[in-house]
Amino acid sequence: MPGSTYKHAITGFITGSILTAALSLFLRSRRDKEASTTTIKQNLQRKEHRHASQESSSIPPDMRSEQLSRNELFFGPEGLESIKNSRILILGLGGVGSHAANMLARAGVGYLRIVDFDQVTLSSLNRHACATLEDVGIPKVECLKRYLRKICGGYCVVDAWSQMYTGDETKDGDMLVAPDGQKWDVIIDAIDDVTTKSKLLSYCAEQDIRVISCMGAGGKSDFTRLHISDLRSASRDPLATKLRQTIRRTLNEKHGQYDKSFLEDVNKLAVLYCSEKTVVKLADLTEEQKNDGVHNFGAVDNMRIRVIPVLGTMPAIMGQSLAGLSLCEIGGKPFSPMSGERLGRNIRHRLFQHFKNREKRISDVLIDSQTKNEINNFWIGPPQIDSDDVEYIVNEVWRNRCCVTGDALGTVLEIARWDLSKPSNCQNLVLLGAKAMAAFDRANEETGDGRMSVSEDIRRKIETRLQSCKTDSRA
Repeated sequence: MPGSTYKHAITGFITGSILTAALSLFLRSRRDKEASTTTIKQNLQRKEHRHASQESSSIPPDMRSEQLSRNELFFGPEGLESIKNSRILILGLGGVGSHAANMLARAGVGYLRIVDFDQVTLSSLNRHACATLEDVGIPKVECLKRYLRKICGGYCVVDAWSQMYTGDETKDGDMLVAPDGQKWDVIIDAIDDVTTKSKLLSYCAEQDIRVISCMGAGGKSDFTRLHISDLRSASRDPLATKLRQTIRRTLNEKHGQYDKSFLEDVNKLAVLYCSEKTVVKLADLTEEQKNDGVHNFGAVDNMRIRVIPVLGTMPAIMGQSLAGLSLCEIGGKPFSPMSGERLGRNIRHRLFQHFKNREKRISDVLIDSQTKNEINNFWIGPPQIDSDDVEYIVNEVWRNRCCVTGDALGTVLEIARWDLSKPSNCQNLVLLGAKAMAAFDRANEETGDGRMSVSEDIRRKIETRLQSCKTDSRA
């Protein structure tokens, strides 16, 4: 009996010790969990407070001035002030749009409305301007807004719309309406869907809003072939080709007729495109997509299912190019972009030789036996340009188009002196197609002034353009 009692006592002691230890571990775990939960809540509260304070606080004025000092040196005080007061709308915040928004905010733009319905994904990280692994799953607009807040404080109003642009006013609401009844300084189109892209550009044409549109960045890699031009001139870009057709159809359906100058005027609609031929094709459909049906895939109806291969550097460079063009226009430092491929040496030489021969024929008709620089109000002398200036005149000044008709494709273009009473420098040279040149020469013979061959409106446009040119392309 005493041995049995002893064994029961030992067993009870061991059992009690085990239960006590287990209870102790349970209580400690519970305390740790409660402490951890409290810490998490406190951290979240601190984080929310920090975000709220960042939202409401601004960088001190002297720090803000230093932050924008390099831009002020470039644009001048008045130019920077115009940028600070500007209102810009960006639609599409993928690789292109996010980089454009980033640089615009850094440059001092006062109001940015950013629009995108999509969320950050892992595959976005190879090209997005600011998204990290922590941002995967959140709306792209929210990701960008948080990031820009850290750079600009309260100086840049970032109006984030996590919504898809459809072109339907009942669904879009006031998405395209600028704040305070003002007008957008520029709209940047970084949408990659043809249908909605055409609706946006058609809207801009109808409302006479300056718009800069990005063509395809996927499947290409040669950033040395990036160009800014009117939509009609964009070549070797499948998106631009489809867009031209869709916009014509859209405007015809709404208005019967439309102003074709919108597609041809880079000052109304500028497009950024890459003239490189696509080097990789769309990714093939997966077996799952083939078996289950393509219509069952995709986040949005009627959107492309096949994936476009993208080298992350291309959308980044294109987005920053859109921002650069916008800033230079708003800040009063506009430039004349190259509209297409550079002229080869042989073409430059041919155009230059044709121009020299033309000038010689003019001088042979006008000159007397004595050599003079000016005879009867006509300037006579050697060409004031060389073959290097030819590229500037053709590509940058006249963008490979006849200055009278706007024709480019299928047209033989030649250089001519616009006003025979002035020297043959870059500010007095035009690019003419064959028909326009024939009319120009007839007017020269009949009236002594080839400018009489065009209407007053066209003449005014040509002379306005010439005034903006450099006298020397290297100046």
